[in-house]
Amino acid sequence: MKTKLIHLLKQIFPSSYTELAVFLFFLICYGTLGTYIALHYRIIFDSRIPWDAYFSFDNKAIVMTGGSFERHPLAYYFFNWIREFSLMISGGKMDASFRLTLAWLSNTAISLCMVQIFKYLKNIIRLPLAISLILILFFGLFSTSIILSFTPENFTYTLLLLSIYNYYAAIKLRKEEKIPGSALTLAGITIGGLTITNIVKVFIPILFEKDLFRSWKKFGNAVFRVILATVCFAFLYLLRIDFKYQNIFSKTNQQYEKFSNVESIPDWDMILSYFFGGSILFPSFMTTDKHNMKGFDFKGLLMEPYSSAFCYAFVIVLLVLILWSYFKNFRNKLVQILVISFVIDIVIHCIMRFGLHTSYIYGGHFVFVYPLLLGWLFYAYRSEPRTISFLTVIMGIMLAFLLTNNLFRMSDFFQFLETYYQ
Repeated sequence: MKTKLIHLLKQIFPSSYTELAVFLFFLICYGTLGTYIALHYRIIFDSRIPWDAYFSFDNKAIVMTGGSFERHPLAYYFFNWIREFSLMISGGKMDASFRLTLAWLSNTAISLCMVQIFKYLKNIIRLPLAISLILILFFGLFSTSIILSFTPENFTYTLLLLSIYNYYAAIKLRKEEKIPGSALTLAGITIGGLTITNIVKVFIPILFEKDLFRSWKKFGNAVFRVILATVCFAFLYLLRIDFKYQNIFSKTNQQYEKFSNVESIPDWDMILSYFFGGSILFPSFMTTDKHNMKGFDFKGLLMEPYSSAFCYAFVIVLLVLILWSYFKNFRNKLVQILVISFVIDIVIHCIMRFGLHTSYIYGGHFVFVYPLLLGWLFYAYRSEPRTISFLTVIMGIMLAFLLTNNLFRMSDFFQFLETYYQ
């Protein structure tokens, strides 16, 4: 037990000087940003604003309740700990210290996520250090990474948990070992508990365990582990709602109708600008008039579709690289796991259209796939220096554009804060 705990801690936290440097770099960068916002503005947590202050995040509602039970069934318990810890630090007041604690918890989670992705690039894909650093910096500049680094939300911790689990599963499959039922159950409860649709992603790596479909014993064991994880999750879910399971279906239908019937922007533009693009490359912003349904009016900030051909070009080039990586590594089971996981989100948001008009907020469910698939693309051409040089130049150009664009858009974000949230 002691050995397993040590291995778990080494997996989650930095275990080398390079990993520690990556962690501290992002902790300082994100921490500076979050600290400044928490101390000078009230947008991270304002008791009068339950949702939609910026980019449709539900900061107050999530911190106070964990979010709606039909989508975030067990988040209530997790955010009870987050809220009580923050209140303990702030002396029971929901003031700047309270906001600062929430911001630093988010900052730490996203910085640890960067470590997980770096570990995957270095230890699983085994890329050279320079390329790993380029890819992790690229990932660290994503709009999702920046925003979640100071936002107390389900997506913040979902991104960390999915990154941890994918790295853990990759280690197990690389060693041709099965994922234990205990680990599968813990992952199902934590990942599925924060967002219910993500529980499916927990089971994907099992499909690629060695000789799964060639041995009835191994197949039966896999089925048992899945059933065990599902039953434990379902029991805790039903316990959370006092076994009133009828409410799940009625609430789910209401949520689907509410978030799937927006026709103001063409679907193709929402897919490119919001789902694929907005979670990585900030578009321009627009302010909207909001109210908390209790007489308080406030301003909200939303993303607009891209207005620049360069932004569309960036997204298209990135998607081409991702598809190139997939087809080049088609026989790689670890790549298949990442892509299948990504396809689940594409189906939910792009095909079923759930929340497509604000799909940039769901980036925490899938953005970690981009740097990993890019890493596998570099790996596929490790013995071809010319192709590696070409890919490095492309990544350098994209990195420069991403940095310039997102810094510029963050200045717009701060202008919004200065105007409405001092």
